[in-house]
Amino acid sequence: MFAPAWHRGVEFMVEVVADISPVQAEVVRDFARSELFDRTFQEGMELVEETASYLDGEGRRDSKLLSRAGALAYAGESMRLTTRLMQVASWLLVQRAVREGDMDPREACLSRYRIGAQSICQGEAKENLDEMPVGLMSLLDQSERLYERVLYLDRKMFVEGPVEDAVHPVLSQHERLAAAFGR
Repeated sequence: MFAPAWHRGVEFMVEVVADISPVQAEVVRDFARSELFDRTFQEGMELVEETASYLDGEGRRDSKLLSRAGALAYAGESMRLTTRLMQVASWLLVQRAVREGDMDPREACLSRYRIGAQSICQGEAKENLDEMPVGLMSLLDQSERLYERVLYLDRKMFVEGPVEDAVHPVLSQHERLAAAFGR
C-alpha cells in the first residue's frame, strides 16, 4: 500500500507500514530467528567472500586467457554473478536487522526489501560459456541455487505467504493454551 508524502513541496509515494499484516510481520520475525536463516546467512556471506576473492585473483588471471568473445561472456556472467549475490546479501541483511532489533519486522515486509533483479539473475546465460573458467562456472551454479532458494523464501514469506485472515500456527496454539487455562 502506498500513500502520498510531501518533501520540500514534491509529492512522492511511500509504503505504509501500518498496512502490513501482524501475522506477516510475525512470520518475518520467526524466520529471522530460525536456524534456516542462520545457515542461509552463513552460506550467502561465505559465497560473497569466495566470489570476491575469485574475481580479484584467479578469475582475473583466467579472464585474460579468453578470446575476445569469451572475455565478453565472462564480463557478462561475472556481472550476473555479482548481481545475484548482492540481491541475496541485501535480503539477508534485512532479515538480520530484524533479528537484531535494528528493523521492525513490519518495515521488513515492505516491497522495497524484496529480492529483485529477477530478469538479470534468472536470465539466460550468454553464448561462449564453453570457454568460461571452471571457477566462474562453479560460482555461477552456487549463486544460482542460493538465489533460487532465497527467492523461494521471499515468495513464501511475502508474496504467497500469510494474509490477514491466515491463522499463525504458534499464535493459534497460544490462544488454545490460554483458553484451556482460563487466561
